[in-house]
Amino acid sequence: MSVSGLCELCQTNEVVDGCDRCGRLACEVHFDEETGLCTECLQEVKGTGGEERRRDPDGPDGVDTYQF
Repeated sequence: MSVSGLCELCQTNEVVDGCDRCGRLACEVHFDEETGLCTECLQEVKGTGGEERRRDPDGPDGVDTYQF
């Protein structure tokens, strides 16, 4: 996506992409490339608040697990 301007969340940093959920233009600080969401939507959807995600060392490694 080719965008320019200031981040709609902090109004200071240059925009890097737009949120796939709400469409807000966000800077690299307020945009999560993995999910395609701004930090506001990420907080609402996952409850992380944009903080670094911590993985459970005993949990799955990100692959699908099927139980029959």
